[in-house]
Amino acid sequence: MFLNMQQKLDLLKNLGRPTIHDYIPLVFKDFIEFHGDRFFSDDPAILGGICLLGDTPVTVISHVRAKDIETLQKINFSMSHPEGYRKALRLAKQAQKFGRPVILFIDTPGAYCGVGAEERGQGEAIAHNLHEFMMLKTPVISVVLGEGGSGGALALGVCDELAMLENALYSVISPKGFASILWKDGSREREAAELMKITAEDLSRFGICDRIIKEPEGGAAKDINATASNIRAFLTETVERLMKEDFNGLPAKRYQKFRKIGVFTE
Repeated sequence: MFLNMQQKLDLLKNLGRPTIHDYIPLVFKDFIEFHGDRFFSDDPAILGGICLLGDTPVTVISHVRAKDIETLQKINFSMSHPEGYRKALRLAKQAQKFGRPVILFIDTPGAYCGVGAEERGQGEAIAHNLHEFMMLKTPVISVVLGEGGSGGALALGVCDELAMLENALYSVISPKGFASILWKDGSREREAAELMKITAEDLSRFGICDRIIKEPEGGAAKDINATASNIRAFLTETVERLMKEDFNGLPAKRYQKFRKIGVFTE
């Protein structure tokens, strides 16, 4: 059943929507979490580690969502600090060293813009990720699980193949942020989302989203096992295909993929 924008927004804000902690045991095996960026601290808003996808060792890095207020506060409402992005890059570089594909899961309203985060180089950390992920000589796959907002999402979005769950949204700014800037009224979030064209269908049509992963009718929470099975099938096929590529040639192909995005006139 086709969902309108308000229904999609409601689904993504619902605390019952599955998170990376729900998907990991259903999609992967033997997950081992790693912590810390080796500069400042560990950021619980980004999870990372190694595991098996079938029989293939992979590195998994993901934004973290939660289903209760206590955990939401612990993970800073899914808004990462710079050390989270530095942890992600550390694990991606490790994956390159050992020839493991990197699987990124995007699910955040955006990076944290507090004073401490800015003092520790939030903008630089995101920009550094964009640059370094573009140059990784190992397969990189991104999956948007829910809300993919602003630079906080883009920092895990440089990849060889981008997939989105059917009801996910992905953009360079959250709809509420767009409405707050354009109309000085964050309550016009739905109107902003409609104008921005940020659904999986929109981005597939624009050539940004490479694959739409089916959700059960009523959203991923209605049948998490079916959703996880669809994610696993996509990842298995894509990893198998990308592992046959010449890893040295991946950065050039990745660069061309992103150069094709967008239309402009002068």
